[in-house]
Parts: sequence; structure tokens; C-alpha cells
Amino acid sequence: CVACHKDISPGQVADWQSGKMSQEGITCTDCHGEDHMSEKDAKLAQLPDESVCAGCHEEQFEQFVKGKHNFGWASLMALPVTHVEPDELMEGGRGCGGCHNMGVKSEAQKKEQRDKGYRYQNNSCDECHTRHAFSKKEAQDPKACEQCHMGYDHPQWEMWSSSKHGARYAVKEKGKLPEGAAAPSCQFCHLPDGTHENRTAWGFLGVRLPLPEDKQWAADRVTILKALGVLNPETGEPTARLDAVKAVDLARLTEEAWSTEREKMIGRCSHCHAEQYAREQLEMGDAIMQKADRLLAQGIDIVAALYKDGIIKKPDNYAFAYPDFLFFMQTGVSYIDQVLFQMYMKHRMRAYQAFFHVNPDYAYWYGWAMMVKDLDHIKELDHTMRATAKKKK
Repeated sequence: CVACHKDISPGQVADWQSGKMSQEGITCTDCHGEDHMSEKDAKLAQLPDESVCAGCHEEQFEQFVKGKHNFGWASLMALPVTHVEPDELMEGGRGCGGCHNMGVKSEAQKKEQRDKGYRYQNNSCDECHTRHAFSKKEAQDPKACEQCHMGYDHPQWEMWSSSKHGARYAVKEKGKLPEGAAAPSCQFCHLPDGTHENRTAWGFLGVRLPLPEDKQWAADRVTILKALGVLNPETGEPTARLDAVKAVDLARLTEEAWSTEREKMIGRCSHCHAEQYAREQLEMGDAIMQKADRLLAQGIDIVAALYKDGIIKKPDNYAFAYPDFLFFMQTGVSYIDQVLFQMYMKHRMRAYQAFFHVNPDYAYWYGWAMMVKDLDHIKELDHTMRATAKKKK
């Protein structure tokens, strides 16, 4: 294999030769099979999936299938927006699919990808342990997280790297802190002791059940769940999307499930901080979530009223005449809907995640302040749209 591939794909050969697998006697055919022996039969090369990795790394595989990363692909396929976006961005892997490739796929799903010409979206392990070195050290470096956990809707990398935690990690890496100094990485908090089972208390959507005791917050969360399509905006009853949320473990749906993840995080924080201090800091994040939900629910109510009054027409893809956060920035969706979506997916994410990643600038200027600006923008648009509709009558 090396005789040909040192010219065809020299980077792969160099990675394999420098990695532990080559030193342990793992050869190309162990992962790719023996059917491909020349350029004429290149398509017969097997593309290994997670089950091949599990042959040697059973414990890590069993942890992975229980964790959040294993549901990346399933959650992408469950999102309604996935199926109306350009396929190259999704299954082609140059947009959402580039990160959401993670997750064990069925043989039918893999065949569908191959039939479309996407041969290299088979495995999840190589998202963090990139081919063909498959380095443990690489996967334990925070830079391994950056490609996916950055940007518009989940800027965890930017928040962590510019926080005190990230600054200490960078300084320690340069040898300017003592060897024993605390400098927590992404993996220290979210994948401790090398586990591959990761999960967070609030989850990606920033909602959970049961509803809080505070009546206003409970009402606001119901409003948000309606905009997520989890609750029917007309009846308040659960929709099929709730089943999808359950299937991909996208939110904590019991107090026990939420508390379990919160206590795990308290345990990690307590490696460096007093437990009481850690609890106070995380509770502050919960509190800002409540206040951010109040702003967001007001925005949702304003846009929902425009639908109800017929000023905004229901897009063809929508199940209800109501804002739908899971269709993202679609053509045919009103501008005020897009402002509302930005308020939820971009600025609310920053407002509360920045508290958990200890980043003051993101919490205020990129999060809370932008939510306030979004709400004012929505109010102004509402006034203009109603005035315009009245003139038309």
C-alpha cells in the first residue's frame, strides 16, 4: 500500500508511519480490507466505521455510543432544515454535516451517502483522532474541539480561549506557569479522565423539563418550546418533535437527569475551586438563563401575534403559523423571523453559555446586550409592519 500511496496520498502515509498504530503492527488491510490492490479497484477499499475501531477500543466505543457526540448525525437528520438546505453543506460535509458527521450510522444511511458520492463520512472517531495518526494527544488538545465548537450558534472555543481558564491554559503551554498549576481544558471539564461519554446539564437547546416553579419562567419556557416545535402552539400539547428530542438525548427531561449532569460538573469545578463557589457561579448561569428567556419569549410573542393577525403568512415548510426556530435562516421566511432566530440561536447562546465558560465580554456585549437590541428591533419592525398592513386596508 505504501509503495503507491506515498505518491497518491503522502499525508496519509506520513500520519500512519508517525502514529502508534504502525508501531503496534496495525496495517492498512486491518482497517481497509484486502479487496483493493490497485488503482483499478480503488472503490473496493473498505472505509472503516466505529465498529472497526471498537475491535481494539471496546471501552471507548461503549462510552461514545452513550454520549452526546454519538447523536450528532441523528440530530442533524431530525432537524427539518437539513432537508431543505443544499446537500453539499449537509451530507457533503462542508456545512453542518462537517461536524454532525459524528454518530454511528446504519448500513442503509452509509449506502445512501456512498450512492451520492460521499465516501468519506463513515466514521466518528476520526473527528477528534484525525486520520491516519489517530493520536490520543491530538484528541486531548483543546484545538481538537475548535473546528466544531466555534462560530455562530456555539462559540464555546472563542468563549473558553479568551476566558481566564483558556488564558491560563495557553500560558501554561508556553511554560510560563508551574507544571502543577491549574489550567482546565475542554476535555478536563467535558471528557474527564479520557471518557468518551459527554453530556451537559442544559443541553444545546438551552431548555429542560420539568417546568420551573416560577410561573413567569414556566410560561416563558413553554413559549420557547412552542417556537422549537416541541409543543403545539395552538394546543400546547407535545408534538412528534418531542419524540425526536428524546431519541437524540438533546435535552434533560427530568430533574434527576439534569441534576446528575450538574453534580458531575460541580465535581470537576471542585478540583480547583471551593464547592460553594462553584455552585454559586453555575447558579448565576441558571439565573441569567431565566432573564434571557424573558427577553426571548417577548420577542416570540410579538412575531407570533403577526402570524395570528395574518400580517405574516405561514411559510410552506412550517407546520404552524408560528415562529419555527428549527428552520433557521430560510428563503421565504420573513425578516422579523430571521431577527428572532438570531436572538435565539446566536445571542441567547452567548448570554448563558458565557456564564458557564466564565467569559464576561461574551456574556454582556455579545450576548445580553445583543438580545436587548434584537428585542427593540423586533418591536420596531412590528410597529412598521402593522402600520403598513393598516394602510393597505
